[in-house]
Amino acid sequence: MLDVRRLRLLRELARRGTIAAVAEALAFSPSAVSQQLGVLEREAGLPLLERTGRRVRLTPAGQNLVRHAEAVLERLEQADADLAEARSGLAGALRIGAFPTAGRAIVPAALIALSRRHPGLEPMVSETDPAAVAHALRAGDLDVALVHEYDFVPAPPEPGLATQPLYREAMYLAAPATAPTGAAAPGAAPAPAGSPGQVPGLPGRLPAPDQGAVLRAHADAPWITATPGTLCHTMAVRACQAAGFTPRIRHRVDEFPTVLALVAAGQGVAVVPQLGVVEPADPAVSLTRLLMERRTKVAFRSGAAAHPAVAAFGAALRAAVPPELATPGSSA
Repeated sequence: MLDVRRLRLLRELARRGTIAAVAEALAFSPSAVSQQLGVLEREAGLPLLERTGRRVRLTPAGQNLVRHAEAVLERLEQADADLAEARSGLAGALRIGAFPTAGRAIVPAALIALSRRHPGLEPMVSETDPAAVAHALRAGDLDVALVHEYDFVPAPPEPGLATQPLYREAMYLAAPATAPTGAAAPGAAPAPAGSPGQVPGLPGRLPAPDQGAVLRAHADAPWITATPGTLCHTMAVRACQAAGFTPRIRHRVDEFPTVLALVAAGQGVAVVPQLGVVEPADPAVSLTRLLMERRTKVAFRSGAAAHPAVAAFGAALRAAVPPELATPGSSA
C-alpha cells in the first residue's frame, strides 16, 4: 500500500526539482526526504527517480504516479470537507494568505463578518506574495489565500490547486503632477467623476486610446517597481517592454503607499492598482488610467472548495468587495 505522505513528497519533488528544495519547503532534512522517497520506490516496485547532476528527474513511472497522487490528495481534501460539514459549527484555525493591498482593503471587513457568523473559527492571516502561495498551500502552511494576476503576467495553472474569481481592478500610471501624461489628445480635459473609465474617488482621464503612448511618455524617467521576483515587478517591466522600452528602475518598493509617496517626491513613475491608491489622492501625483487590469482570486487546494471554513471565508470576502470591484460571476 502506497503511503500518502510519501506521495505528497513525490508530488513536491515534481514541482520543485531538487530534494533540497522539497526538504526546505516541508521542514524535513534532505536525508529524510531521500529516505522516504526510497521507501516509496520500494513500495512501488520500480524506479521512480533518476539523478541528473544535482537535480532529480522523475521516470515515466514516477510522473504517472504523481498524476495519481494529485487525484488522491484532492479526494482527501474532499473527505476532510465532508467531515467538517458533518461537525456542528466551525471551529479551529483557518490559515489565510493575503497580499498587502487586499489585506488592507478587503480582508479586515471579511474577518469581521466571519467572526460574527462563526465565532469558533480562528482566522490567522499571513502576508504572502502571490508567487509563494502555491507552495504554501500544497505544503499545508495555508488553507486559503488571495492571489492576483495581471494582463502581462497571467497565472499558470497550478497542479493541486483551484481558484475562484473575486474581483478585478483598474491600473494607473502614477507620475508627478507636472510630468506629461501621454493619456489623451492635446487639449483633452480630465473626465468628470462617474464617467466611463473614471473610478469614483480617483483622479484621472478616460482610458488611453494607446496604452503604449502613455507609458512611452515616461520612457526616459526613472521608474519605481516592486522587488524582483514579485508579480508586480514583472508586470511593470513587461508592460514597458510591450510599449517598446525597458524601464530604468531607480527604486524597488513593494508597498504602494510608499511608491506613491516617492512619486509625489519626484523620484520616478510607477504602475499601481486601484486598491494601491490611498485616498484622498495626493494632488502631487497624476493618475492616468491604463487599459490593463489586475484580477484577484481566492486560491485553495483542489477538493477544498466545499470545506465549510474555506467556503465561509470565500463568502465573507465576496461580501466585503466594493461593488465597483466585483467580478461578474464571482457571487456565492
